[in-house]
Amino acid sequence: MTYRSFASDNNAGVHPDILQAIIAANDGHVVGYGDDRYTESAITTFKRHFGDDTEVYFVFNGTAANVLSLASITRSYNAVICSANSHIHWDECGAPERFAGVKLLTCQTPDGKLTVERVKQHMHGFGDVHHIQPKVISITQSTELGTLYSAEEVRALAGYAHAHNMLLHMDGARICNAAVALGLPFRAFTRDAGVDVLSFGGTKNGLLGGEAVVVFSAPSPNPSPTGRGELSFLRKQSMQLASKMRFISAQFDALLSGDLWQRNAANANAMARRLAEGVKDSLPIAYPVQSNAVFAVVSKSTLPALLQHTFFYTWSEHDAEHDVVRWMCSWDTTERDVDEFVAHVTQVIGNL
Repeated sequence: MTYRSFASDNNAGVHPDILQAIIAANDGHVVGYGDDRYTESAITTFKRHFGDDTEVYFVFNGTAANVLSLASITRSYNAVICSANSHIHWDECGAPERFAGVKLLTCQTPDGKLTVERVKQHMHGFGDVHHIQPKVISITQSTELGTLYSAEEVRALAGYAHAHNMLLHMDGARICNAAVALGLPFRAFTRDAGVDVLSFGGTKNGLLGGEAVVVFSAPSPNPSPTGRGELSFLRKQSMQLASKMRFISAQFDALLSGDLWQRNAANANAMARRLAEGVKDSLPIAYPVQSNAVFAVVSKSTLPALLQHTFFYTWSEHDAEHDVVRWMCSWDTTERDVDEFVAHVTQVIGNL
């Protein structure tokens, strides 16, 4: 029996079409480090989604994409404003501080989303030589709590950032899930909404491994010692320049050249809705289910029994007797997977 967990969409396998793309790219010799037809084709595909002057830099993982994005638009005396729930703050082991050399200024976000009002607490000290200088607002789409920014909400944050000579970065680890849920093309809530630099995720949506830094426009004035076009040097220096880049590029081309990205994300989102609907009469749902994540409030005493069916993560403490747990659905989650888990949850709760 095939085992599928609800712990993380990172736990899912690789989509067969992606594996076939890797096999097809494994044909003969090509020039390394991205000077190959597979990378050229993948970049062209990205440009069809985001615009002809888009720059694309493929990397190995999401932390690298975020760190390189931030490093390319900041200096060592700059700060990045982000949610306290954000991956860059909570789950990257200090990599932005260590490698990008920036300070993270966090905001409490009950729904995982930054707003202009929440950001304002950190908007001071500009020009003061003793004070860290805020330079970037970083948001995650979909958020770490499974919620979504509308295009209008992104536009409001971008406008506020740009009005203060700042930039907007988006961590798009689950950007495909967000696009499907919003019913919008990628650029409608990224480039067209004012995002300056995007971390585009592929691994969570069926890739073997691969992420991308996507740069939309030359910031003016240029806030960075690198500038547009020079991120390639940062990528090499950061040990993220793949010698056999064709195998990352081919995956993205397979994902984005057709509708595979939509089909994968749509299934994950639909399974999350099915899961939430199935357990809502047994457990409180902590946050709106807007993408492929379900957060439920469970009694601490029931956790061992629930974990007998499938491993999942305890996300936070709700109160002295309850925790918030996270259940993630993936591109390959099936209705049977969901229904069996719902039946297990219902039985465990019913036996209390």
